[in-house]
Formats: sequence, C-alpha cells, structure tokens
Amino acid sequence: GDLNMAAPVGSGGSSRLVQYVVVRADLVRTLAWPLGAVITQACHAATAAIHLNYNDQDTQQYLAELDSMHKVVLEAPDEASLSSLSETLRQKGVAHKLWVEQPEDTPTCLALKPYPKETVQPLLRKFKLFK
Repeated sequence: GDLNMAAPVGSGGSSRLVQYVVVRADLVRTLAWPLGAVITQACHAATAAIHLNYNDQDTQQYLAELDSMHKVVLEAPDEASLSSLSETLRQKGVAHKLWVEQPEDTPTCLALKPYPKETVQPLLRKFKLFK
C-alpha cells in the first residue's frame, strides 16, 4: 500500500496550508469603523481570494479540509502600508486579492490564496497579529 495514505493530508507539519488576511488596523482605531464592518471586509477579501484561485492545487487541498482551515489575520497600520504590501506581493507573484470597498474606493484589507505557511510568511514578517 501507499504509505502516504496512512497520514491525513497536510499533517506533514511544515507545509501546513494557511490563508493570510491583512486588515487595516486604523479602520477600527482611527476611523472608528464598527468592528462588524471590518470583519465583513476581511470575509470579502478571503472569499474573493479563494474564488479567484479556485482551481489552484493548494486552494483545492485547503477546501478539502474544510473543518481544519487555518487563517492568520494580521494588521497593517494604514492604507499606505496595505497598498505597499499588495504591490510587493504582486511583484513576487503571490496570488492575493486587495479588497477595495465601494463606493468609497477605499482599500481595506487583502487576502492571499492558501499557501504553505513557510512560502509566504517571510513576506509578512513585519505585520503583527490583528488584536
């Protein structure tokens, strides 16, 4: 038999698939957005990133393990830092969705497609957990 079938997919530890979401902290702290509205933005971005990369192998594996999804929500201090991160990710070929709230045309957050954690974590090191 195939020995790989003995362990559940993704239990290899290091290659755990994670979906990173980066949200502007200033929406809550400075601009006084209701927390629910900010959570909604993060949900929009995460859903869009999955949709846009639906046929990606990592995305399909991530969705196949629906009850053990891993997301990490980080905070960007402001719009400039979020836009700068989006540009860096674009230059490095990292699939993500920058969510721009309409009709205000305001970038609020971004979400990456699911990636093995170690692949994208170095690009996100300067962002801390959203608290």
